Amino acid sequence: MNTNKSWAIVLAAGEGTRLRELTTRGGKATPKQFCSLRGGRSLLGDALARAARVVPKKRIVVVVAEEHREFWQHEFAALPPENVVVQPANKGTAAGILLPLSAVLERDPDAKVAVLPSDHFVAREYVLESSLRLALESLDELDDAITLLGITPDAPETGYGWIVPAQSQKILRPIERFVEKPEATLASQLFARGGVWNSFLFAARGASLLAHIERRIPALTTRFRSAFAGGPGSRSARLAELYAGLDSHDFSRHVLEGSEERLRLEIVPPCGWTDLGTPARVAACLSALQLEEIPAPFPDGSVFDLAHALRRRGGEHAALTA
Repeated sequence: MNTNKSWAIVLAAGEGTRLRELTTRGGKATPKQFCSLRGGRSLLGDALARAARVVPKKRIVVVVAEEHREFWQHEFAALPPENVVVQPANKGTAAGILLPLSAVLERDPDAKVAVLPSDHFVAREYVLESSLRLALESLDELDDAITLLGITPDAPETGYGWIVPAQSQKILRPIERFVEKPEATLASQLFARGGVWNSFLFAARGASLLAHIERRIPALTTRFRSAFAGGPGSRSARLAELYAGLDSHDFSRHVLEGSEERLRLEIVPPCGWTDLGTPARVAACLSALQLEEIPAPFPDGSVFDLAHALRRRGGEHAALTA
């Protein structure tokens, strides 16, 4: 794959609110992308390594939240400083993508981008790597389309969004519709019909992605263009002012849904993917890995370890119910 124009945007500004009951220590919650699943580097570190398998490290851009600075300030030794984009506030995933996308397009107007969340676990990274490469390669033929990566489901999960593919024999399929976190009966029907989980992994030409967002949320892109038009000199102040008056927009709901004719779906083969969104999913993931022994956490406690937190939580629960 020609990587000359390929970039990766790693999304690392989320709050991880659904996992707070597990990630809170001493009254303070650690956003899950800064946690480790079972000792070692953080999930964000895993995502950066994932991105580095498909694009050069110098073309990995990560967006983080200013309020999380204490968690990420030591994570990016291998990245140029200009590749770390700091979001002043959380104003939804549309702005969370548009901010780093604007930074990439300023440097490379012809960029192709792969967008990767930073809070996923993948047991078989080589499977996802192959799918990400194909998604980037597909952009040479689908100039204006966004290629979404759908995860092959192993259960009728109600906690994930679903993508329903249209009937097609092509590797990249048209999309019939999205279903956000369906109730159990509908989830079983989607599972039986060949629906897939929405991973929020996707690839697009940067200019086309910007055009998609502008088509659906024109006021948002206009304001970001103004913030970037004056050059980098006083941009942080302009962005702070922009975010102070910004409404929140969800990328899936406000950009993707209703744009099905401009989207294509690549189904990722089973790869042991999970978003670790709840303590139950963390427990299920660890169980599937069949660990006989959980590795020791970092001795300095610099990375919050989910496996040990789950074990400690189980012990506390047993003590309370004994």
